[in-house]
Amino acid sequence: MPGCFSGQTLWMAHGAEGEAGMAWDWIEIAHGVVAMADPLSVVSNVRFIGDEGEVLTALQAAPYLNGLVHQLPWQREVARALRRQLN
Repeated sequence: MPGCFSGQTLWMAHGAEGEAGMAWDWIEIAHGVVAMADPLSVVSNVRFIGDEGEVLTALQAAPYLNGLVHQLPWQREVARALRRQLN
């Protein structure tokens, strides 16, 4: 039944400067199709710096975090995990 699954996704990266992570909630909107539950609620330890050298607020950083999320293959991974759970 579509819409009955939801969860959280966590992505991490290891680099020379340290570790970075992002997490967000997702929901199933159709059979095997998942989407971010709230695009403005990505949490991260990544900080973005504005043109004047200031740290951007969470709201200001949201478009950049969403851009990163959309570059990740997270939907494929969640769909694969759901298929495993249903079998």
